[in-house]
Order: sequence, then C-alpha cells, then structure tokens
Amino acid sequence: MPTDNDRVLIVGAGQSGLAAAHAALEQGLRPVLLEASDQTAGSWPRYYDSLALFSPARYSSLPGMPFGGDPERYPRRDEVIAYLKRYAAALAERGAELRTGARVGAVRPADKAIGQGGGSGFLVRLEGGEDLATPALIAASGSFDRPHRPALPGLDTFTGLVLHAADYRSPASLPGEHVVVVGAGNSAVQIAYELAAERQVTLASRAPIRFVEQRPLGRDLHFWFRLTGFDRLPLARAEAPPASPVLDDGRYRRALREGRYERRAMFARLDGDQVTWSDGRRERADAVLLATGYQPNLPYLAGLGALTADGRPRQRRGLSLTHDGLGYLGLEWQRTPSSNTLRGVGVDARRVVAALASHLHGNQQHVRS
Repeated sequence: MPTDNDRVLIVGAGQSGLAAAHAALEQGLRPVLLEASDQTAGSWPRYYDSLALFSPARYSSLPGMPFGGDPERYPRRDEVIAYLKRYAAALAERGAELRTGARVGAVRPADKAIGQGGGSGFLVRLEGGEDLATPALIAASGSFDRPHRPALPGLDTFTGLVLHAADYRSPASLPGEHVVVVGAGNSAVQIAYELAAERQVTLASRAPIRFVEQRPLGRDLHFWFRLTGFDRLPLARAEAPPASPVLDDGRYRRALREGRYERRAMFARLDGDQVTWSDGRRERADAVLLATGYQPNLPYLAGLGALTADGRPRQRRGLSLTHDGLGYLGLEWQRTPSSNTLRGVGVDARRVVAALASHLHGNQQHVRS
C-alpha cells in the first residue's frame, strides 16, 4: 500500500504530467499533480483556435485510454482538451491527487530547507506559501510559458504589433493588412496559411521550408514511423533541433505556389513600421508574429542548481544529472523524436517513473539510460 515514501510530486497536469501520473500508479506510487492553471489540460486551452494535431487520433493517445472516434481524423484543439480532462478524471478515480491553481514557486533540497543534515528529497513551495515535502519530483511543466523570442535586428523598435505564437488565437489577434510570420515549422506555416485568407502574409525564415508528405502511399506518416521504429530511435539532443519539417497534405505547398502567401529569406532589419529584406527591398508591415518555438519553463528549479546558465535542465533522457529523485518529462527530443508528443510521452514516462520508483525503494543501481 502506498505510503508517504511513495509519494511523487508532478509539476504540471498537461499531457506529460498526466502520463507521469499514470506511470506512477502503475508502479504503486502515489502521484500528486500540481497544476498552475484552473484545469487539467496543460497549455492546450491557450493554443490558437484552429490548431489541429499533426498525427491521427489512433497515434495521439496517452497510455491506457484510446483517443476515440474516427482513428484516421486529425483531432482539433478542443478535442484534445476534452480528452485530457477525461484522462485526468480517470486518474483521479484510481487515486491520483490533482490540485489546480497550485503554481510552484521554488524547489529546495529537503535537508537544507528543513535545516537538518542527512535528509533527502525536496521541499516544494507553492506561490501561496504552502510547503510540500516529497522524496521524488517530476518537472513536467512544458515550455509554453517560456516562448523563444530571438533578438532580431530592430524588433525592439518596431512600431507595429509584435506577437508570439503563444499569444495568437485567430486572425482577429492581428491588426492591419501585412503580417510577417517568422519561422519555418508547422505552426509558422499553419498560421501563415490561415492569415493569408484575409491578409498579405510574408513568411520569413533563415532556411527554406522543408515540406514532407503527410500521407505517403495513402497512409499517414506516423504509420510509417511506427512501422519502421523511427519514433523509438534513441535520438536525444542536448540542444533544441532545427525547425521540424512541415507535414503537408498538399494545401500549404499549393498555396505557396499560387502566391497566397510568400516565403522570403529572413529580413535584414526592422525600422519603425518598415521591413528591410536581405535584397534591400523595403515595405511596410503592420505586425510581426514570432512562430519561433519555446524553451523549457523551469524557473522553480533555478535555486536548486539543476539547470544550466540558460535555464535548461541538466539531464540525460529525463533523469537529473544533479539530483537523485528528480526527473523531467515533455522536453523536446528528450529521448526520442516523439518525446514531446501525445503519442510518445507515455513511453518516456514509464522509463523515468520506473527509475524514480527504484530510487525510492532503495535500489541505487538503476540505469540512467
């Protein structure tokens, strides 16, 4: 029967945190999820309105609960939110504790926080002042609250609106006629395509867009990923990879060819409301939208000594290199190309939680791989 020594605190109740809680229950542990927002769906409620998954429903579920419905459809944002809420409710029925409105402010080693030597584990302080002690901690807070905003020339003095994709909801989010979208990944292209229905849109990127057929030979690309084992390849990376190829059923390339939106090499600078392109051409822009990705959002671990100078976790495949009992989930390319996805995070969760369970049960021989 689970005891206090079997409790594991999980920061974040999005897809990664929920997968961690499922794995913890399977290991006989007592998961407590701490979610900063008011609902157990992570960042999904804040994504843009038209967002659809790039993988079909049959490849987009967490362990133990199929997504449901037509397995070949590409679920939209609100479907994912509803699915995650159902998943969280099922975990609660099995004994997981879910606490919303519980934002973690800081984490300290338990022995230092309590003022006694020889202790272990962590003391987690919530922003309201409550302290929670735990022998194991999983950081699954994602990256949505830490959007990457590159230092582009003139961006700080641009007189139009500058918006990151994290704050974009629909075309109504942006004023004016001409929008420059910065980026070359799936979100950049999807947003540019949506905006182009009613605006002049220029997609600016350092490298050409790499389109990949979404359904080669009539089967979704993720079918081939599963068949070939690509999703399970151990391709962890210490730094973020370049922009992922854009999965396309033909509409995005066709719109580009037809001139519905334009792709240009990254601009040389912004000046007032003017964009100067690398070829010297200047034109007016009303808004710049940055679809430039995200970085791990782990400020609560800053005082623990678990992060690099730029805020990235010191970890190997989800296990801390600085503190026993500390794990991570939902990092891009944490262990495989699918680590930060609905279809892949469950596999990572099982491995990370198994290692933490071994630590809690006194087995110091668990392998960090």
